[in-house]
Order: sequence, then C-alpha cells, then structure tokens
Amino acid sequence: MIGEDERVPELLDPADPAFARDPYPYYARLRESGPAARVPLANGTHAWLVTGYEQARAVLADPRLSNVPPAAAGRPKPDSPAQRARGCLARHMLNSDAPDHGRLRRLTTAAFTPRRVDALRPRIERLTDALVSEVAGRLAREGVVDLVDAFAFPLPVLVIGEVLGVPEADRADLREWTYRVGSPADALARGAVDEAWAGLHAYFSTLIEHKRRAPGDDLFSALVHDAREGGLDDGELLAMAFLLLFAGYETTMNLLASASLLLLTHPAEAAAARAGDEARWNAVIEETLRHASPLEGTTWRRTTERVDLGGGTVIPAEDSVLVVLAAANRDPHHFPAPDAFRPARYLTGAGRPAPHLAFGHGPHFCLGSRLARLEAVVALPRLFDALPGLTLAADPAELPYRPGLLVRGPRRLPVR
Repeated sequence: MIGEDERVPELLDPADPAFARDPYPYYARLRESGPAARVPLANGTHAWLVTGYEQARAVLADPRLSNVPPAAAGRPKPDSPAQRARGCLARHMLNSDAPDHGRLRRLTTAAFTPRRVDALRPRIERLTDALVSEVAGRLAREGVVDLVDAFAFPLPVLVIGEVLGVPEADRADLREWTYRVGSPADALARGAVDEAWAGLHAYFSTLIEHKRRAPGDDLFSALVHDAREGGLDDGELLAMAFLLLFAGYETTMNLLASASLLLLTHPAEAAAARAGDEARWNAVIEETLRHASPLEGTTWRRTTERVDLGGGTVIPAEDSVLVVLAAANRDPHHFPAPDAFRPARYLTGAGRPAPHLAFGHGPHFCLGSRLARLEAVVALPRLFDALPGLTLAADPAELPYRPGLLVRGPRRLPVR
C-alpha cells in the first residue's frame, strides 16, 4: 500500500515560471507512479494530487471528499480586513457541499439554460466583429498586438459583464483583482493578493447596493431580489458575484488564448478549420479543452474519511486533495498520443474519444460550459477568417503562462 510517507515526489512550486509554462512532464511522472501522489508544496504543506483519468472522475463524484475548505488551510495568516474579505468571497458554491451547494446552484441555473445561452449568439457575434476590427486596425498601425489583451480577455469579460450586469468601465480593475487572487502569493509583490481580495469585496458590496436600488435585466439583479428557497444572504451574494465573474471569463479567456496559440503553431490544423464547417471548429475547441485545459485543477477538496483509490493508494482522512484536470486529460490510457494536438479525434466518425474533464465532472460540473463553447465557436473562426495571415511574434517556448494550479493559459500572445 502506498502510504503518505512513501514514494515522495519532487517539490512542486506553482509559482515557478518554467513549471507554469509546461507542467505536463511533472504530471506525467506523477501519473506513472500511481493514481494519486502526496506531493510536497513550496509553501511547506503537502497535498494529494490526482492525475489519472478514472481516479479524477471518481474523486469528483465522491461525497467522501468535501469542497468546504478546512479552517486552517494553507499558511497561517493574521486577522485583517483583507483576510475577512477573502473568507467572505470564498463562501461560493464551489466551496460548498450538499445541501447548500444544490440550493446555490439552483438559484443560478436559470441564467445558463441552453435557450438563454444560445440567445446570446447575435450579441457575441457583434462583440467579436468589433474586437477583430480593432485588432486589425492596431496591427496596421503598430505591427504587433497582444491577442490576450486585445481579444481573448475583452470578449468574455464583455459577455459575462452583460449576463451579470457589471459595467464595462470596471473591467480593467476586476481583471487585475481576479488575476491576483487566482495566482500564488509567491508570484506577486508582497500584499498584492490581500489588496485584491479587499478590492473585490468593496466593489461587489457597492454593486449589490446599486442592484437593490436600481435592478436591471441581468443575473445579479435577479439574485439580489430572488426570494426563492430563502434567496441569498449578503455574504452569499458577494461570494456568488465573485465566482460568476471569475469563472465567467477566466476559463473562456484561457480557452481563446490557448486555441489561438495552438492554431498559430499548427498551421495545417488552422487551414483545415478555416476550410471546414462549424463541426471542424467544434473539434478544435474540444481538443483545446482537452490538450490545454483552461482549468489546470479543480478547487481543493478534503477527505472526510479514509479513501481507497485502488492500486494500493489510500488517502487518509482530513487530507487535502487536488484533482489535476490538465493531467487527467492527458492520460494515455484514455487519449491516444495525449500530448499531440489532434482536433480530428473529436470529429464525427473518428471514433468516440473519452469525455474530457476540462469543465469538471459530477455535482460541481461547470454551469458556464455551454457559454464558453459558444463564445469560442463564434470568435475563433471570425478571428482567423478576418486575419488569415496572422503569425506569432514570439518564440512559443518563451511565452509566459499564468502561475498556479487553478487556471492555465498564456499571459501574453503577441502576433503580427
């Protein structure tokens, strides 16, 4: 049996730029050693990383693993306004278990039904066309444009801003704050993360008061005034606002950026997509979700009792567990040639691949998955059809990536 003191892997530092750029060899070594491994982290703690596909699906659906963070998780931190803000904003539904999770999820599900999501398509098309036109103009004037800043970030922020009712003028501050809270503190200047938590708390507190006084036709107004199942208290409203904004653009931003990078570095696949129909673009999107998972890992889980994952791996009670979606999606037992970018595996008649885990699995499966896919299938063909000569203006091996274990994507993507 693999116990917690045996077969200890090398130290994992999520703030290391080299690891952020290419974590897959490390994950492959972990996966080869067993379905899960107890890993020493750079912050002085340990955690179990689940890297196998079958085990990831099992853990994500296992009620013996709680999503409620332990009170003393991570490094001890003194009480402060920023710590209280962090604690309040962390009360969202990804950090909850049944029955609270079910109640919180039901209150937001109506905004993400297929009908309501699909109705956003004309608006997404107009927003995309305007952004692509801006990118083309800047390329003509400046020669080089960062596709993350000019395209992959603004589109999902504009879309989720409309869904939630967040003013466009606030998007730059929100992006900076959410970037900080999703990054390891070691990768940022001292105090930057605390400032971000405090800034988000103050912003959403003000937004709630505004929606109470002047509600609009948006999801956040509905949540503020919804009395079903008792509605949401102020703390839950703050946490829900943070989660929906963060999840609403982070995943899609990384999907758009990673797909663009993959197509720019695989010109034959880009040409095939441009020559094909929407099914070909759908295949590009699904393969990007698998190959370059925008969510590197899930939120942290905690075992409430001893859990046997099979293969001699037993996780003790009260241990921290992270399901690494990026590793599970490259499990060679379920995805032939897992490190290769092959959109054709998702084409009809190509042989049914295993469902990737980019949006999770089980009760916490991402509510916004349909919206993310819609934005990508609208935006990517418009970008590459309008700018067929687009090329990278940097060595792809040197591009900086978002640090951390939660979200993954290039921080910059210069093109000419």
